Amino acid sequence: MGRALATAIAEQVEQTMTETLSNLGRFDAEQRENLRHFTEEVMARVQQQEAAVSQTTGSNGFSTVPGTASSQDLQATIDNLRAEVAQVRSTLQQYRASLN
Repeated sequence: MGRALATAIAEQVEQTMTETLSNLGRFDAEQRENLRHFTEEVMARVQQQEAAVSQTTGSNGFSTVPGTASSQDLQATIDNLRAEVAQVRSTLQQYRASLN
């Protein structure tokens, strides 16, 4: 009876561990995919903003938009996006470290 109980418990633990690791792997894959989508979205926004800036730049290389508020806003947006990407990377590294 003891051997049968031990075998049943071992099988239950194995099944539980398999499910847990499977769920953890799925979560990790989803987070990587979310990070990839976020990075693509950020890069698309950067390209859109660069295109908008290049359209406002005249043939002499100077901005046709009066003042420099536009370029400062663009730079602030880029800086904010870079900070967000860095924060996501840091969080992902912490998550990966917690797995080990």
